[in-house]
Amino acid sequence: MENPWVVEFVNADAEKEFEGLPEDVQAKLVRISEIIEEYGLHEVKMPYVRHLQGPLWEMRGKGKDGIGRTIYVAATGKRVVILHAFVKKTKKTPKKNINIALSRLKEV
Repeated sequence: MENPWVVEFVNADAEKEFEGLPEDVQAKLVRISEIIEEYGLHEVKMPYVRHLQGPLWEMRGKGKDGIGRTIYVAATGKRVVILHAFVKKTKKTPKKNINIALSRLKEV
């Protein structure tokens, strides 16, 4: 069998942000992660993931308690590394959130 994909957090801060999302949003994002791990990142498209800029992509979760996003990067070795998680309150992803992800990208 082909090597499976792995979805992981870049650090404890990113994991803590994810844990702070509403439970129903977390559940949606976990399900998207499971799909990536089972079928591969190349099989997951809109509305689940969307390109942001450069190497950054976002996983899109929505629940009755709000809209959550994780910004991630595809790393070598079939790894998806979650850099930042947040509740989305505006139509466009705030530059502040992109900057946090870009700064954490250096850890990958």
